[in-house]
Amino acid sequence: MRALLLAVAFALLLPPASGRADGAPERDRLVAQTPPGLVDVATARRLVAAGVTVVDVRTPAEFQAGHVPGAVNIPFDEVKRRAGELGPPSTPLVLYCRSGRRSGIAAATLKRQGFDRLYDLQVYDRWVASEPARK
Repeated sequence: MRALLLAVAFALLLPPASGRADGAPERDRLVAQTPPGLVDVATARRLVAAGVTVVDVRTPAEFQAGHVPGAVNIPFDEVKRRAGELGPPSTPLVLYCRSGRRSGIAAATLKRQGFDRLYDLQVYDRWVASEPARK
């Protein structure tokens, strides 16, 4: 009986059958359905909500002035050196900056380093403009 209780307790501690407890199956399904490249804000929001890493490639000062919740700040000119902080090249990423120029440069840099699931929102203000009005 004790062995059975231990087995049940151990089974409860294991992650779901997907092997991951972080919502990865939904993220992976959405990533598989979304071709890499430029994305609109609705697509970017779905990807981020599903757990895709979002990277703000603006300067730290721009980041401090406002950013997508949960975003990682790696300025575009540091992306090559700091790409390892984003995970393996199979990691899907949503990128953005102020105008789209720096996010495009960052995407090209990451692509050369093997990242192939890159979603470029381009303009941070699109995210802000899509936020629900506060009452």
